[in-house]
Amino acid sequence: MELRHWWWKFLAIALLLFASITALRTPLTPALVHVSPDRIAPGTSVIEVLGYNTDFQAGSTVVYLENADQRVCPSSTEVTDATHVQATFDVPTGLKEHLTTVGVDRLRYEGALFTEGLGQGIEGGACGPNEASSTVADAPFAFPNRSILYESIRNLHFHVPMWFTMIVLMAISMVQSIRVLGSNALEQDRTAELAAQVGLVFCGLGLVTGAFWARATWGAFWTNDVKLNGAAVTGLIYLAYFVLRGTVQDAHKRARLAAIYNIFAFVLLVMFLFVVPRLNAVDSLHPGNGGNSGFSDLDLDNRLRMIFYPAVLGWVLLGVWMLNLRVRAARIAEPLDP
Repeated sequence: MELRHWWWKFLAIALLLFASITALRTPLTPALVHVSPDRIAPGTSVIEVLGYNTDFQAGSTVVYLENADQRVCPSSTEVTDATHVQATFDVPTGLKEHLTTVGVDRLRYEGALFTEGLGQGIEGGACGPNEASSTVADAPFAFPNRSILYESIRNLHFHVPMWFTMIVLMAISMVQSIRVLGSNALEQDRTAELAAQVGLVFCGLGLVTGAFWARATWGAFWTNDVKLNGAAVTGLIYLAYFVLRGTVQDAHKRARLAAIYNIFAFVLLVMFLFVVPRLNAVDSLHPGNGGNSGFSDLDLDNRLRMIFYPAVLGWVLLGVWMLNLRVRAARIAEPLDP
């Protein structure tokens, strides 16, 4: 076969290498991830701040509290290491709002502290962000650092493409099933079956990568989430498709029955994965479902998309490649009668 016929395979390899390596190696933007304690009252308070991918340095790190248009400066600041800093504040009486923001140089933890002893306001201090500080390492390219997700945000480039690939393969399977109903061709029936088999592999990979992501962010490998349950039911529906095929001996009858089932299976896939989780009455933990913010709301500078879209295309091409190999192997192993 000429190399020009392999271009899409080379493209798949290139995209997967680029997306996988970049997804794992790209640093996250620095952020403040924890503040202790979680409330302050008038008087002396010692605030401990934990940073993520930060570079706190003694003598140059500036810590401050901000409440509405008021700013409170620390009486002392102690940097423990690159990610830990401790500041002592003389919290005044009269802050305006119940939530106070903690700032370290150019990083902010919005509403980190519940505030007591409110009043009409105070005169703000002069401390503030230090642009010359090395607290924030200005990486040329970095992923957004989001609360709860943190490093697990990288899984976006593996978990979600698995489902896109599965959907493409199941769509190919459904199209072949529709063609079977029009022609009763066994070759198209075999392609439909093999596409569903490869699609089910990616369904399994999607469930596994999703389970590890859920453990990292939700605290459990599996939760009673409508989208998780819908994904599991979808896998069972397609397993039943193969059971149905095994119960019918006549090849042409099996092809037509399986084709009808396969069409309805794809409709249910769309319902369970896309329609039901987005209903307003349904509660879901998934981003973009149940009223939750989607990644379009979190990826404000579109840096995730720059890796995500190549990853999706690469995995889809790999899935189609796997199907192509399965079909060719089946034709060699078991030629069908014309």
